[in-house]
Amino acid sequence: MENNRVFLYLQVIFGSVLFALGLYFFITPSGLNSGGIIGFAQLFDYFIQSFVNVPVSLDLTGIINMALNIPLFMLAFRSISKEFCFKTLLSVVVQMLTLSLLPRQTTPVMDDVLSNVIFGAIVGGFGIGLTLRSSGCAGGMDILGVYFSKTKPNFSVGKLSIFLNIVLFAICAVVFDVQSTLYSIIFVLIMYFVCDKVHYQNINMTAFIFTKKAELKNEIMTRTGRGVTYWIGKGAYTDNDLYILYTALNKYEIRRLNKIVKEIDPNAFITLSEGQKISGGFEKRL
Repeated sequence: MENNRVFLYLQVIFGSVLFALGLYFFITPSGLNSGGIIGFAQLFDYFIQSFVNVPVSLDLTGIINMALNIPLFMLAFRSISKEFCFKTLLSVVVQMLTLSLLPRQTTPVMDDVLSNVIFGAIVGGFGIGLTLRSSGCAGGMDILGVYFSKTKPNFSVGKLSIFLNIVLFAICAVVFDVQSTLYSIIFVLIMYFVCDKVHYQNINMTAFIFTKKAELKNEIMTRTGRGVTYWIGKGAYTDNDLYILYTALNKYEIRRLNKIVKEIDPNAFITLSEGQKISGGFEKRL
């Protein structure tokens, strides 16, 4: 158990470094914005560099991002688990150190802007996904996402995120140019697409299990903590009775479910549905 906990913390650190390096090597040198809270930090860094006599080699994005995240930590601290907050704080600190200790990168890895956008989004999205899979997050809007999923499940964090990004990218379009802003939007879209593929916990799943083992339903409830609905059915070919079990869980828990089913009834038949909209008493385990 302790080894698994250490692994999760290492995963948070590794994911945070990946996210920061994705910005450092591909996005910032291309003159693009990463969106979200750290995108505002990039914008503030640009204004400070333009109007204040700060060494050109000093990148303030990480420090400003840390400062902008402090009110979000204060909001979330009492409502979200302390371990989640600590992992998130660790992630933001790692990002700050990575972006601040490295000298300012002015030349992107590749000459083609779109190539930098794609590779930066893949690296950054994978990093954010790892931090979320570790029961933490990379800060910013992710903190609000987890906070509102716990306190106000019907609140649309997605709409809030879209609104803030519209404001951010509108400013970028005026301050910089429309083309770089469009590339920044493409980066955000690809990055969060990759993040969703890595972060299994936010993908809802439903499972139908057909079995002859009555004890399977109790094992699923005991070992996953998920509720199970069942009814008695008949196989059309054999006309034998069987149990039809139905449960809802997230994609991260599917491996555990399959393991339980194979232990109790290797001959059970399972169908899975992904991306279901689930409401009511379903517990979101982010």
